[in-house]
Amino acid sequence: MSTNEFFEKSILLSNWFSILLVTCVAVLLRCLLAKVDVAKYLWGHHNEEIADDLPNNSKGGHCDEYFSALPEVEHVPYIGATITLPGGSRQFYEMVNNRRSVRAFKPHPIPAFEIIENCILAAGCAPSGAHTEPWTFCVISNKDLKHRIRCIVEREEEINYAQRMSKQWRSDLRPLKTNHVKSYLTDAPYLILVFKQVYGFTKSGKRKQHYYNEISVSIAVGILLCALQAAGLSSLVTTPLNCGGALCRLLKRPINEKLLVLMPIGYPSDNCLGRVWILDETT
Repeated sequence: MSTNEFFEKSILLSNWFSILLVTCVAVLLRCLLAKVDVAKYLWGHHNEEIADDLPNNSKGGHCDEYFSALPEVEHVPYIGATITLPGGSRQFYEMVNNRRSVRAFKPHPIPAFEIIENCILAAGCAPSGAHTEPWTFCVISNKDLKHRIRCIVEREEEINYAQRMSKQWRSDLRPLKTNHVKSYLTDAPYLILVFKQVYGFTKSGKRKQHYYNEISVSIAVGILLCALQAAGLSSLVTTPLNCGGALCRLLKRPINEKLLVLMPIGYPSDNCLGRVWILDETT
């Protein structure tokens, strides 16, 4: 059989255009369906869940598995803020502008735990998606535990600086004079590890969705920073790369929690140095 005869008699080759068109349509449909599934997963808008949540759904009545994060009570009038700073917004600006990220702490004096607790209570007042409050604050003061945390972080940070970080990233960090050695993790009297709860649990133990969990926890961290500054304490926000899993296991955190930030807390050491920031008035 000649080559021409082979191409003429081959069903696949003679209908290559139709086969290619059908394949492309099938791939396109698969991609579209995948995007729909991802959207449903991210937003939790599964048809069956929406149907279950309706008061008069096909199953009849209200489903006990769905309840609001807040008690359903009557709303009352709100007159606005009643506790404010004497100096108003200017005083608040001056306070937060006075804050610096500190990487050199002294182990003593140790701040009263009540101060740390009050700062975390303030952070817990942050708004959150559907008031689900998807945060967990872990306060560490035990020396052995702080040492183990430091070992985990420094082991990964050494690899980060040597391999994982891009040259631009390392260049941007150079003015801050940072490296993989993190002595502040054992020098600071307290470490606060803030975890985001990716999802929660219902009373029966089933998964409960947490909306905008990372944004909500980030807002809480911002309030925590301001509260610590108001209490006269110094802090540093760190996001240890590739350390979350090991730190979760060390602290025996549940599977629904992921590390967001790690913060040493205390007073700056006597030899603590800082940069002088020059504001660009043109921006």
